[in-house]
Amino acid sequence: MTQRSSVLVTGGAGYIGSHTLLQLAARGERVVVLDDLSTGFKQAVRDATLVPGNVGDRKLVDGLLAEHNVDTVIHFAAHTIVPESVADPLKYYGNNTCATRSLLEAAARAGVKNFVFSSTAAVYGIPASGLASEDTATAPINPYGTSKLMSEWMLRDLCAASSMRYVALRYFNVAGSDTQGRIGQSTRKATLLVKVACEAAVGKRPFLSVYGTDYPTPDGTGVRDYIHVEDLATAHVDALTYLRDGGKSLIANCGYGHGYSVREVIASVEKIAGLKLDVREEPRRAGDPPALVASAKKVREALGWKPKLDDIDTIVRTSLDWERRLQREPW
Repeated sequence: MTQRSSVLVTGGAGYIGSHTLLQLAARGERVVVLDDLSTGFKQAVRDATLVPGNVGDRKLVDGLLAEHNVDTVIHFAAHTIVPESVADPLKYYGNNTCATRSLLEAAARAGVKNFVFSSTAAVYGIPASGLASEDTATAPINPYGTSKLMSEWMLRDLCAASSMRYVALRYFNVAGSDTQGRIGQSTRKATLLVKVACEAAVGKRPFLSVYGTDYPTPDGTGVRDYIHVEDLATAHVDALTYLRDGGKSLIANCGYGHGYSVREVIASVEKIAGLKLDVREEPRRAGDPPALVASAKKVREALGWKPKLDDIDTIVRTSLDWERRLQREPW
């Protein structure tokens, strides 16, 4: 009997990968996770098969692809901290770009049909208008964004030269946690605003810094397109369905098409937590755009993506619930 095909999820023990695993499991997919657990958590994988290891380990990846009859790879595994990428660029080019090249080579050798790639809005750099569509020129301003863009180029060229097809999803600001409270954003030394603000609300941080209050925005603080992690996970599952149904390779932004300012996010956290945060105003950080919002029609039209959690209070509430659980049950 021919073994049923499966999905290889790299980085599936991490924040976005683990939320995608929940949805893959809910639809009965056969899944194997490859994660070196450098930033991920075994608990987040739950019932899926977990293989500890690095994406750049060719022998290990070759074996997994063959053993599990993998027809689709969903590739999350990457380093993602922008300031760290500036300080240690070769770490990012090694793990994000070189390891992805190794994975792509193994996937091509094994005859993998579909590839879903976790990319980033950082490939756009600082768009002049603050609104980025898939046609906006790519001009990353840090090694993290460049490492992801280079991976996109490799994927594009490989699929042009073979029968493999791909979807690259460019994320904007991911936030929130599982609405059922099963898993959440557990990243240590987090830098993303919603998580940092919720950590301050539960006492993990003594204060919250706001970097830049003089931007040309309605309240002077930066505006970002925040997307709930469950909606983002759904986009990956939709991409899988799209490719298996014969869809053509494409790149799609993942965002809601509107933004919230730093002050609006803080106000939501304070409202839901029922307290005032100690907020300290700091100078702008180099490279932070005043606004970055997704033009995200393609993900809806091509993939049929229908977000359900497009509300900052919902994003904050699920994040805060998870931080309170981590206080009781540390991971």
